[in-house]
Amino acid sequence: MQEASIKLGIVVAEFNYDITKLMLDRAISHIEFLGGVVQIIFSVPGSFEIPLAVKKLAKRDDIDGIVVLGAIIKGETKHDDLIGNQVARLISDISLEYEKPVALGIIGPGATHEQAMERIEEYSTRAAESAIKMIRRLRKMEYNKEKVIK
Repeated sequence: MQEASIKLGIVVAEFNYDITKLMLDRAISHIEFLGGVVQIIFSVPGSFEIPLAVKKLAKRDDIDGIVVLGAIIKGETKHDDLIGNQVARLISDISLEYEKPVALGIIGPGATHEQAMERIEEYSTRAAESAIKMIRRLRKMEYNKEKVIK
């Protein structure tokens, strides 16, 4: 039996776009390399707006999972921590509510611009791979009733 295609949505923050554009390019390439299909790319102004876009995509029947990409750079206040923590919590809640993987590919909070540039490849490809692995494993669990899911 041939595996059904894995259809992903990507939500990418425009803030720090010099970083997130490169993350987007790498994530798309890795998704395609792993056999996935990018159904939609949803750009949002910044990381704070990510959860709403994730929720809208999670409601769609043509989306199996979502890859979230962003870069929250350290500032002089704790603003980056607040944003990072809230976004992570909210997208986790959405993943559980809709039973669809939402892979966190957000660099930071607390990263400098230089650190974020160094982490582009790692965060974008890990998020893409995580979403695809989770979709495959959830399908195995649902359809094959295996005892060990890898």
